[in-house]
Amino acid sequence: MRVPASRAPAPLRALVALLLAWLLAACTGGSEPVRGSERPSTDGEFGAPPAIGDGAGLPGRVADVGLAADGSGFALLAECFSDPARPENGFCRQRVAVLARGAGQWRLGTSPLPELRGDEGVSAQLRVLGSGRALVEDGGGEEPLRGWFTADGGRSWRSVDQRPAGRTPEIPAGAVLTTECATDPGAAPEECERERLVVVSPRDGRRRALVTQPPLGAHPWPAGMAEPDGSWWVSGVEPLTGRAAVAVSRDAGRSWSLSRPSSPTEAPGRYIGVVVGPDSVYAAEMGELKGGEPVKNPLRALHRSRDGGRTWQRVWTTGAVTEPRSLLGVPVPGPDGRVEIGAERSGYRSLDGGRTFRELDDGTSYVRRTGAGLLREGSRCRYELTRDGIRWSEFPLACGADASVGGP
Repeated sequence: MRVPASRAPAPLRALVALLLAWLLAACTGGSEPVRGSERPSTDGEFGAPPAIGDGAGLPGRVADVGLAADGSGFALLAECFSDPARPENGFCRQRVAVLARGAGQWRLGTSPLPELRGDEGVSAQLRVLGSGRALVEDGGGEEPLRGWFTADGGRSWRSVDQRPAGRTPEIPAGAVLTTECATDPGAAPEECERERLVVVSPRDGRRRALVTQPPLGAHPWPAGMAEPDGSWWVSGVEPLTGRAAVAVSRDAGRSWSLSRPSSPTEAPGRYIGVVVGPDSVYAAEMGELKGGEPVKNPLRALHRSRDGGRTWQRVWTTGAVTEPRSLLGVPVPGPDGRVEIGAERSGYRSLDGGRTFRELDDGTSYVRRTGAGLLREGSRCRYELTRDGIRWSEFPLACGADASVGGP
């Protein structure tokens, strides 16, 4: 005979309660780890940014910098010496700086990069893959692409094979998303017939092709990092219409959904940069402008979504003279319709979701996504970090002048 739980003996009632609690936890997934991004665990997705250590005394100039979700980071530095009488005698030391989690200062780590001679330019690229993990790459084009990976905070590096190491069904936490030529491995994007998304793994720095590709034509343009809510965004075109579109994955790259912002023109632009804010998602449509003075990094339109990118409203359409007409990096979204744009000549702020802008006094700046938040680079050695578009954490990095040696 079946015994109702309310009339069951005490041991049986306890067992039923335990089973119910276990089932509730299993259904809500409370114990499942966050996958596909390194999301902050203390202050929330849009809390206060972490304090970043002082790096003012580091030598040379910053060539690249990146931060992990816990506030640790890496930077590539170039310390150059010139000989005006004999330029060919000039050289640059390529260094790696490292910031440990919670450390008050940056330190110099070992560097896998060779010394540059004469008029060789700095071309190395940094990919931060989590706390203490990074990939440094150099070469490309006419030179073979080389890579070095560290998992111990830059104390040691090992050479990485740049060829894809198979496939992966998901984007793991700390990974970086990029592209490679699927039809002609090693070819430059402008010479490639079809590209595909690949995941740079935080485990070993190797590239692995993502199993499920977004339906975005032959040349997808991915954001390298996940947004604070764990979403991954890729822009491109709808294969059937050729119109600009964006795809988003909310399950670490296992599946993708497509949406199309209302572009002011049928011709696709360069790309669409998406950034997730506290209460809105913004999509910056980049592309050439008609009329007015030509600008670098032209901003064609700004779109806003209040439902996570499922539907879009075009809030700003760039004209021939009305600013902002360009965008450096990505917009900085804040709460209650606040959004800022760093343009070529100045910075601009909107308090109505991007419908109107006013010029700022603090000038322009380049902004990009890092694991710790949005990183803003203003003057040469001053950086600022934010998660909510309101509160900023400032830190210096490599503020000394380049060293130089005179010739005979």
